[in-house]
Amino acid sequence: MTPKTRYTVMGAGNGGKAMAAHLALMGYPVTLYNRTADNVRAIRLRGGIELAAEDGVPHGFGRLERVTSDLVEALADAEVIQVVVPAFGHGPLARAMAPHLRDGQLVILNPGRTGGTLEVLKALREGGCTADVTLAETATLLYVCRSEGPTQARITRVKDAVPIAALPTTRTSEVLARISDAFPEYIDGETVLHTGLNNMGAIFHPALTLLNAGRIESTGGDYEFYIDGVTPSVARVLEALDRERVTVGSAVGIRAQSAREWLSLAYNAVGETLHDAIHNQSGYRGIKAPATLMHRYITEDVPMSLVPIAALGQRFGVQVEAINSLIRLASIIHQTDYWRRGRTLAVMGIEQLTVSELQELVSRTACVAPQPLYS
Repeated sequence: MTPKTRYTVMGAGNGGKAMAAHLALMGYPVTLYNRTADNVRAIRLRGGIELAAEDGVPHGFGRLERVTSDLVEALADAEVIQVVVPAFGHGPLARAMAPHLRDGQLVILNPGRTGGTLEVLKALREGGCTADVTLAETATLLYVCRSEGPTQARITRVKDAVPIAALPTTRTSEVLARISDAFPEYIDGETVLHTGLNNMGAIFHPALTLLNAGRIESTGGDYEFYIDGVTPSVARVLEALDRERVTVGSAVGIRAQSAREWLSLAYNAVGETLHDAIHNQSGYRGIKAPATLMHRYITEDVPMSLVPIAALGQRFGVQVEAINSLIRLASIIHQTDYWRRGRTLAVMGIEQLTVSELQELVSRTACVAPQPLYS
């Protein structure tokens, strides 16, 4: 019998716990890594994670092979490394991993947000990586899930199809072949420009949070995020943001899905306007708003999604006034500079590239550390 792929899951938040338990219940040897030992002590002592699941997902106690906060130990025998940490952790984690990676390992960002693999490629090389490592990113997290206690997680839905793309694109078929037994839901996402710019969370999450800031603070998020929060005026802002995102895609040579197209394809939710389509998506009913403005819908989605989209727009001549307005509002509310903290073109290592050079990088440049970053 062919040995099963050895997985390491990096990050023990909602998604990391769900993925580690799911893989373990499917019979894969799994290591769970979290940099803070206290956060995984209970899982280590128990030896695994209790997974509750719906949607036909295996459930029960997922016994893990190893639970550790030692990065070297976590990477030592991993074949596929599933990174399930907030996007602002991608770069620091990549630099820490760089000296310890080895030829043939596959590193997948779940998800990459916008520009994730580009930042990680640059960070690995800055960190001294000398291994032939394949990078990939998903367009969204595979699961709808949550943590239900120190050693418990719940998966309420596994998405039917999640785009994934490798860096370079020529390795995507290899990536799909390596993980299809565990993750048949992953499909070809074309390029990392597609996965990064078809980032619907960038459009929905920050705007709905910022434009309902008073309501969130006064109610503690006690209202329906998408149904009550998407009024006709708010929807018009979403449409403006979406037009800018799609136009940025065109400027870098790809066709990005519009939000209405995505709602139709993903949920069969249609409408004459984006407001109507959102309200026709029954799955949005019952979803509460964040309880606080100090939430990943701002702290992650603004610097790691809106900032890189805006930066690409400014580099290639696209007006991104609506996106810039949201970045500015978020910076004021959180009293920080999300442009400075965000995933800029310099952070991704592409500040000097033309469109053709950017397409060459994502399509054909081998992700092998000793080679030039741009061919």
